[in-house]
Amino acid sequence: MELPDKNKNSLKLDKKRLRNSFKYAGIGILEAYISEQNLKIHTLIALLVIAAGFFFNISYIEWLVCLILIGLVLMAEFFNTAIEHVVDLASPNIHPLAKAAKDTASAGVLMMAIISAITGLIIFVPKILELLRSIII
Repeated sequence: MELPDKNKNSLKLDKKRLRNSFKYAGIGILEAYISEQNLKIHTLIALLVIAAGFFFNISYIEWLVCLILIGLVLMAEFFNTAIEHVVDLASPNIHPLAKAAKDTASAGVLMMAIISAITGLIIFVPKILELLRSIII
């Protein structure tokens, strides 16, 4: 008896599966925005950074840096949310390892946010100072 060749079928696009993967990702985004206050804050800051980017007419490279960092901060927040849910499921009672896992995941988001904020300051502070100089002079 011969086993079916999975490689032949793996190249075929399963439209229903693909559509469902986008649907479930969308549901995950919605659920995270409903339940996570920090995700809303990060998104608001991201929108402010994008507005500032247009206002200050930042360069192509500066746009890339800002957009990559925005994506990384939001991605870190989504991963943190997923880790918190899994930890809560696996350890409904308070446990030191569960706390450590959740705290460490949150620390990852915080580190990404701090690095992004410092990078944002490097990009935007000179532009803000230049604007202030042009207003004062």
